[in-house]
Amino acid sequence: MLRISVYGALGLGAALLIAALLLPTYTVGQITKIPLNLDTTLVSEGTGTALDPASLAKETFAIDADVPLAQQQQISVESPANADVVTLQAGSTVRRTDRQKDTGLLLAIVDTVTLNRTTAEAVSDDAHPGGTVQQPRSIEDDNPPKPLPLAHEGLSYRFPFHTEKITYQYFDPIAQEAFDANFESEDDVNGLTTYRFTQNVGYNSDDKLVKPLKYPSLYSDNEDGEVTTSARQWGVEAEDPDEPITMTRYYAAQRTLWVDPVSGTIVKSTEHANHYYARDPLKPEATLADYTVTSTEQTIEEQVRAARDERDFLALWSRILPITLAAAGLVALVGGVLLATFGVRTETALLDPGADTSEQGFFEGLFENLRHRKAKGDEPMPAAEAQTEKLPSQRRDAPRDPGDPPARS
Repeated sequence: MLRISVYGALGLGAALLIAALLLPTYTVGQITKIPLNLDTTLVSEGTGTALDPASLAKETFAIDADVPLAQQQQISVESPANADVVTLQAGSTVRRTDRQKDTGLLLAIVDTVTLNRTTAEAVSDDAHPGGTVQQPRSIEDDNPPKPLPLAHEGLSYRFPFHTEKITYQYFDPIAQEAFDANFESEDDVNGLTTYRFTQNVGYNSDDKLVKPLKYPSLYSDNEDGEVTTSARQWGVEAEDPDEPITMTRYYAAQRTLWVDPVSGTIVKSTEHANHYYARDPLKPEATLADYTVTSTEQTIEEQVRAARDERDFLALWSRILPITLAAAGLVALVGGVLLATFGVRTETALLDPGADTSEQGFFEGLFENLRHRKAKGDEPMPAAEAQTEKLPSQRRDAPRDPGDPPARS
């Protein structure tokens, strides 16, 4: 039983140490991946200058300043999603909150992208664009939305685990291109240390419009990318108010993203977007939406909580469990060695009582004492074997009376 205990303790200790080594190397590599159960709604609020959609049917477009705006983004997982890739579908809308329902809707887009779960980069090539964008429907169209293939590149909606302080390519689905997202600084967001990244699309670092993009329309006839209507409706001065004027839609944006460097979760964002019509790209004439929105406090709290959950899960498998298993393995190995040493010395003491008696420890001395007592218990005591001599007993006379005659011999 002692030998079995020794082998068991040594085997258990070795197994625990091997597990402690494998967890940070193999297992952690399997769990540092984008989760497959993402389902979140991100809300940002702010103000800006925006078109009144109800004025599209009127004589002149109405463009209002300082209107309340809200941007909502619903992100969920679609197929394909497996051990290597995950497909995210993001439906985004921007609406005026001072208008009811669709009367305040300014922008809407549904973007789908397949990402590598480890690098968070789009899985895209010539044969497989790796993403789609839904083609908008006209009011009279009752057919389901048609997905249009859209090649994605760089990051989308996430950063990789263990984000670095470098420049990443981050995809803009409206521009249908990836642009630099530059690391700026470390910031605290609700007690979480984050990396702040900034991205400029059409703007320079001084917030000046320098190279706006011609809006890539999702309609087959480019009906919202280039619009022709009267000068009166555009609200521009002309000799003839009914003179047809054609304007092109342009787009520019600035983003600031606060990213949890451990999980790659975007916990907060601020976005300044500018959609406008103009004849000169650097001279906006009719604003569709020029706004700045920031994540709401509720959204920030939810994203920080999600980032902490991913951090805790990663820490469990990368630090806590390996340290615990390594400590338990060392204890088991030390216990096995002590049991083995004890077993060898005990067996030696039982087989050869005279061996190493000068350095006998407590247990060896105890076993030796028990052995000698057992041996002595098997031998007869000397007193039990000694022969006894029977001595004759002397007769003891009764005391004589002084008046009695002397005894005869």
